[in-house]
Amino acid sequence: MRVATIASLGASALLGVGALFVAKVWLPNSSPGASRAAAGTPAVALTPVVAASGAVPFGQKLDAKNLTIIRMPAGAVPEGAYTSIQQVIGLDGGAPVTLTSLVNHEPILPTKVSGAGAKASVAATISPGMRAYTIKVNEVAGGGGHVLPGDHVDVVLVQELTDKGAVEGAATAKLYISTLVLQNVRVLGMDLIADQASTEKFPPKTATLEVTVLDAGKLAAAGEAGILSLSLRRSGATDVADLRPMTLPEMLRSDRMAGVTPVSAPPRRNAPRRQTSSTSAAPSTRGLVVTQGGKRETVSVPSERFGS
Repeated sequence: MRVATIASLGASALLGVGALFVAKVWLPNSSPGASRAAAGTPAVALTPVVAASGAVPFGQKLDAKNLTIIRMPAGAVPEGAYTSIQQVIGLDGGAPVTLTSLVNHEPILPTKVSGAGAKASVAATISPGMRAYTIKVNEVAGGGGHVLPGDHVDVVLVQELTDKGAVEGAATAKLYISTLVLQNVRVLGMDLIADQASTEKFPPKTATLEVTVLDAGKLAAAGEAGILSLSLRRSGATDVADLRPMTLPEMLRSDRMAGVTPVSAPPRRNAPRRQTSSTSAAPSTRGLVVTQGGKRETVSVPSERFGS
């Protein structure tokens, strides 16, 4: 029994060594075509890209410790990406600051950082050729706290109509008119919050909007004429409505109100006609006193028989 056990163990060890030999030597040599195909596959070209080395908050002045180099396929590199850290922090006038919060390994792009030496302010976020204009709002006119930096809004003006002569029934009552002043305007800040990554909700008192010079003048005049309010748009919506100023009675009657379908009036039932007096009512009569042979008698005679 001992000899058989030793022989069995020896045979197992020999078979194991043989399996290793086959796996190491014979199998790779048995598929030369696959080896040649692997050797002929071109290597993917990788491009260095400057990215955040960790989470970077809004308004942070960038330095070398905030940045790192990652490598990306050339076709996946974002447009405008920096290829060296010195391109970011070596600007004349000083290093830029972040205009939005960054996450780890997020590529640094010109739209996410300010110019050289700029401060973390709304001025650094204004697009070329645009202006920042601030209007007064409240918890209702400012969107109830749901309007955040980076959102797009419409600006609505409500004012009291002073010339009521053209409106029937408005001579003694207050009449208000609504006007859509601007549409699809980007919000730069709510109160002192300008971070587009901010999700803080609060009742705002002011809203800073990105507008053209002409639109800034419109807002200045509209703010003096009445009350301005914001209408929050859906993310990505760019449609522009063609609406004229409307009074409240006109809006209530307008078929252009979203979601309002005119309700057809129920069919009118013809009211039964009143029968004329000649067919429904008994003819009116008058009494006529007749004297005959000393005897008096009253006789009913139709009225039309009497003369005028």
